[in-house]
Amino acid sequence: MVGSLETVTVGQIGRPFGVKGQVKVRPLSDVPGRFEALTDVQLVAKDGRMLETSVTHVRRAGTEFIMGFAGLATPEEAKVWSGGLVQAARGPAPALPIGQYYKCDLVGLEVHSDQGQPLGVLEEIWDLPGNHVFVVRQGSKETLIPAAKEWVTGVDLDRRRMTVRILGGMDE
Repeated sequence: MVGSLETVTVGQIGRPFGVKGQVKVRPLSDVPGRFEALTDVQLVAKDGRMLETSVTHVRRAGTEFIMGFAGLATPEEAKVWSGGLVQAARGPAPALPIGQYYKCDLVGLEVHSDQGQPLGVLEEIWDLPGNHVFVVRQGSKETLIPAAKEWVTGVDLDRRRMTVRILGGMDE
């Protein structure tokens, strides 16, 4: 299965879809055909719980995918994974220049201020005209951080941690 291999986050699980335990999944990968080729995956719930499972159904639905997983047969079982992540075995990927990262490697990082204050988890990356914006959530609190060198002072993928500069009032 996937757990023993290095994994990459390929999607974020949305709400349940239908009555067979399927879910909507927002892709976090731009690799063509990635979702259609998935067989074994790991689901990671928001509370950290993990499930190694296989894909039973995939179809495109606009910008998202409708996916079914072995072991999820009802909307109630599927709802437990809402907001969680879909991870797959990492395939070969070209190396990026120093200071650049794949989005899938950044989603899920713990984010701290340069003063050491925990800000939450990087849950989304918005592609806006001009630049990307990191969406960091801690409970119901949401902090938006520009994805720019002036704001992001450090990324440690091994420790799964990002350090950012926060100006007064930005994290309120």
